[in-house]
Amino acid sequence: MSAIVFENVHRRFERDGKSFPALEGVNLTVADKEVVALVGPSGCGKTTCLRLAAGFEVPTSGRVTVGGAPVTGPGPDRAVVFQQFALFPWKSVADNIAFGLRNQGVPANTRQERVSGIIKLMGLEGYETAFPHQLSGGMQQRVAIARAYVLDPEALLMDEPFGALDAQTRIVMQEELVRIARVNPRTVLFITHAVDEAVYLADRVAVMTRRPGRIKEILDVRSVRAGEQWNRHERIEDVMDLESFVHLRTHTWRSLREEKIDAVH
Repeated sequence: MSAIVFENVHRRFERDGKSFPALEGVNLTVADKEVVALVGPSGCGKTTCLRLAAGFEVPTSGRVTVGGAPVTGPGPDRAVVFQQFALFPWKSVADNIAFGLRNQGVPANTRQERVSGIIKLMGLEGYETAFPHQLSGGMQQRVAIARAYVLDPEALLMDEPFGALDAQTRIVMQEELVRIARVNPRTVLFITHAVDEAVYLADRVAVMTRRPGRIKEILDVRSVRAGEQWNRHERIEDVMDLESFVHLRTHTWRSLREEKIDAVH
């Protein structure tokens, strides 16, 4: 089991001798093999939640667990995919993907087998010897996701992974992530500003309040998707035409807009 659990998590930051609350009493569970998208106004603490789950930061109070174990620092049970691809420009596609496995001391024959398998899954065949500068943005992000998946983590933490891509490439990558999740499911916490992306990708969408961030509401996309049989639709444009998708998207946007308006006033 690889559930990600936030239990009454508070996080405060110190600046110029003053304390500022970023998160206040966050309670959220990402169940085993579930995809939860976290949306909220800018500065609400979405990325802070991800960094706490990754072990890059620690809560001021409360706790975060993965697979029932408290998160005390980074670990091999979690892999992070950032908005910036963060690939090594001097390494080939295959070597970039294999980097983490090499650091873990995985034997060469096993490493090659796992890298070959993930290259096939990600549709990177034929690009094994290419370097990052020879790839499009979408292909570079495929490599970044492959590098995370190949480690076989229990949980995948994705911080706006498609935010740097153009609109068309972003849609293609969203569809690819859905395909990959069906073949090789993982527990995923997905941070995004895009409401359409959240509703399309996630089993549940958690909406955060403005800072200090709390969980305002959680929308159960999976149950609606099952009723509408979204899985029959491979392309995002087909899903976006469904009445249920429009309803969820509109509800989520209105919930976010309330937070933005309140922040202004």
